[in-house]
Amino acid sequence: MSSSSGSSSTGSKNKPFDWHQAYPSVRSPLFARNIVSTSHPLAAQAGLRIMAQGGNAVDAAIATAACMTLLEPCSNGLGSDAFCILWDGKELHGLNASGTAPAAWTPEYFFKTYGREAKTPPKRGWGGVTVPGAVAGWVALSERFGKLEFAALMQPAIEIAERGYAVPVIVQRKWAMAAEVADLTAQPGFAEAFLPKGRAPAVGENFKFADAARTLRLIAETRGEAFYRGEVAAAVERFARATGGAITAADFAAYQPEWVKPISQDYAGHSLHEIPPNGQGIAALMALGILKHLDLRAHSVDSVAAQHLQIEAMKLAFADIYRYVADPRSMELSSAELLDPAYLAQRARLIQPQRAQDFNCGNPVKGGTIYLTAADESGMMVSFIQSNYMGFGSGLVLPGYGVSLQNRGHCFTLEAGHPNVVAPGKRPFHTIIPAFLTREGRPVMSFGVMGGNMQPQGHMQTLVRMLDYGQNPQAACDAPRWRFNEALSINVEPHMKPATIEGLRALGHVIGDIHDSYQDFGAGQFIWRLDGGAASPDADAQGYVAASDPRRDGAAVGY
Repeated sequence: MSSSSGSSSTGSKNKPFDWHQAYPSVRSPLFARNIVSTSHPLAAQAGLRIMAQGGNAVDAAIATAACMTLLEPCSNGLGSDAFCILWDGKELHGLNASGTAPAAWTPEYFFKTYGREAKTPPKRGWGGVTVPGAVAGWVALSERFGKLEFAALMQPAIEIAERGYAVPVIVQRKWAMAAEVADLTAQPGFAEAFLPKGRAPAVGENFKFADAARTLRLIAETRGEAFYRGEVAAAVERFARATGGAITAADFAAYQPEWVKPISQDYAGHSLHEIPPNGQGIAALMALGILKHLDLRAHSVDSVAAQHLQIEAMKLAFADIYRYVADPRSMELSSAELLDPAYLAQRARLIQPQRAQDFNCGNPVKGGTIYLTAADESGMMVSFIQSNYMGFGSGLVLPGYGVSLQNRGHCFTLEAGHPNVVAPGKRPFHTIIPAFLTREGRPVMSFGVMGGNMQPQGHMQTLVRMLDYGQNPQAACDAPRWRFNEALSINVEPHMKPATIEGLRALGHVIGDIHDSYQDFGAGQFIWRLDGGAASPDADAQGYVAASDPRRDGAAVGY
């Protein structure tokens, strides 16, 4: 029998652990009939607890999302937006719970407030705060598809807020980096909420958030009414009036999430489904539509040629969505026009196998986010994403209520005539995108990847690995990724093969510092039905296989 004594220097009181991961972490996929997967184990466990109490996958997803507002406050909060795609056992449904601009917002408002030289609303402060949609999204999902009482779904989050939790390594790193950003920490309410000892919490330090617990109780007791048409909304208006904001309780009261029909692209015998604009999910669909016209399988999975073709397809898609995608009520083109097969074939012909290019948009007209997924044994599958946009969002935190407000308004433009120009009640261009995969009308996989414009890039890269090359979801999740930035600039993960990196450079790709810790290559969660395709040859197989990403403190739990 071995023993350890208090004299050991590693992990002792005088010398804390080195939390740097010295070796690659290898995960195995999880197999179960009921699964919850997200980027924090405590949140995944809370969702599974709800299932064990008789809840379904929707109930579990809502409880998990509420917990994540506390467990990863750098990535989301009670003032976030959300989107969801779910399979109810018969068909797909989409929910757009992204927020809308306050009634006072016009380009002239921003020019008067921030100067004529402003090109977009600001990153921090009230100029970026749209009405938060996440809480309304939770309520809408519960009312239409949930089984348990809504108040029960808030209980795990309330307990975490009141008792606290030990801050994990990756969240602490993001928190500490944010604590060094002066224009963030100077925002009203931020330091009191997130720097309780004048600094970011240390790894393993207990963090409590009593103000958020208060708001979660109000949300639970009123099914969200206090948030949008009661005490919380009134407090937001008072806070805004006192600190220079234009948002009002009437803006909150006017807000409603929107049920939408997902848009899709067929690829490799499957169909990828995304939420339609104002989100950027259409970029993943366009990139796959372009790849259909290229002989990708002629190249090995990690080869220079395979990576180059995917990068170029993604660049072409981004060139179009940054020009055309906005609130659908303001778009010059429809999703159908951007996904027109003839147009995507035309775009594919622009790709040169031996040279990287900086693409412009085409003309289709002729003439700190969290992701979670849950699935239950009844067949219900939920793909859900929630975000405050940049780390800690606007930086504003509602005193006494713990509502950290997002900064999605920064995604608007002030350019006259652009479809994404700011306007009252309008939804801005959005980056967070849940995804869903089907085959012949049957559900196959609920999945998502976090990280700004990395999201459609991650959707495409992981799907190509699974559908074209047969890699299992965990392998596709673990594999090295690239990230397109702009023009010819990309970043790659350090564990990409050196020969592949040098081959991409030789084609003209400009690759940034591969050891830059600030680069975000996303973190994904994947749940694949075992009767959905290559995961199992047995058509009668029951249950799911789940993968979680080592790039975050992710966990998939199930039974």
